[in-house]
Amino acid sequence: MTKHTTYLGLGSNLGDRLANLLTALEALHPMATSSIYETDPWGYTEQDPFLNLVTQIETELSPQALLQHLKHIEQEVGRRATFRYGPREIDIDVLLYDDLLLDEDGLTIPHPRLHERAFMLRPLADLAPDLIVPPGNQSVTELLAALDQSGIRPFRIPEAADD
Repeated sequence: MTKHTTYLGLGSNLGDRLANLLTALEALHPMATSSIYETDPWGYTEQDPFLNLVTQIETELSPQALLQHLKHIEQEVGRRATFRYGPREIDIDVLLYDDLLLDEDGLTIPHPRLHERAFMLRPLADLAPDLIVPPGNQSVTELLAALDQSGIRPFRIPEAADD
């Protein structure tokens, strides 16, 4: 079977945000993972900040099968239905899948708003700054340079307290 290089965006702003991300990552078996960033909410701004990261995986799953797998992981982590751009325990988005261009019901690749989301491009730049993003064929770095990054802060994982 063919392995596909895929970049996924993960975000959480409900509950134990860090634990939610780490639980999802454990289920994804990533090849590489970006730093974690705390970001201002996007879309609906009257909510708590998010923790965001991007992870690179290899998968043999088709795009639709991958989407179903990600929805299952979201449920396992505890995601409950809210409103568009609302708060969530975990959100996992397919950002890129090889160099595929796909527009199907419920799944568009590359992610249709990737080029406007600094909170996803910043961590993606940690992993693949020179990656060319279709359909505009600009690099991640070029796309990121065109956006306001002021709401993105590196997240420091708290050190465990000594007993």
